[in-house]
Amino acid sequence: MSDDQRDQPPTPAPQAAPGGPEPEPIRFFGTTWVKHDGGYAARRAGVALGSLAAAVIGAYLLRFAYEGLEIGNVGPFLSISVVVLFAIASSIAFAKTWESFSRRPAPSSDEAALKGLKAIGFIGSLIAYFLRTFVEAPGEDLRRAEYERAMAEYARRRGARTGNPAARRPKRKK
Repeated sequence: MSDDQRDQPPTPAPQAAPGGPEPEPIRFFGTTWVKHDGGYAARRAGVALGSLAAAVIGAYLLRFAYEGLEIGNVGPFLSISVVVLFAIASSIAFAKTWESFSRRPAPSSDEAALKGLKAIGFIGSLIAYFLRTFVEAPGEDLRRAEYERAMAEYARRRGARTGNPAARRPKRKK
């Protein structure tokens, strides 16, 4: 079970047929992204404002940390290094977060190694989340494509089953 699924309360998932595939919930949205119901637009607005507010608060905290370095008189090299470190980490976190909305990472990818870097560049991740909510729920396009593919596969499998297999005539041998 992924972190996204553990954080979500159980939401009744809309299904095409009993026993069919269920949509994967998205953090903060559950399965409301399927039909854009259940306050989907309000959730998108709330997530956008929340991620922007968190990014602004994080930037202020980093500013206070930088001012602490200046008060501590650590020298220009360390001060500039800290600013460059956070700028690079934020840009990498933005790129990786934005990329994660459109494709799943490969099982052998280095995503686990980048968790620390993404934590340092949390402002980049928050800005990516903020910008993505203007288009859709973050990751909605990827999950919608997977869900529609699963529904088509399920319908194809169900459509191939017609009649009682026990009542079928045996195939002729040629």
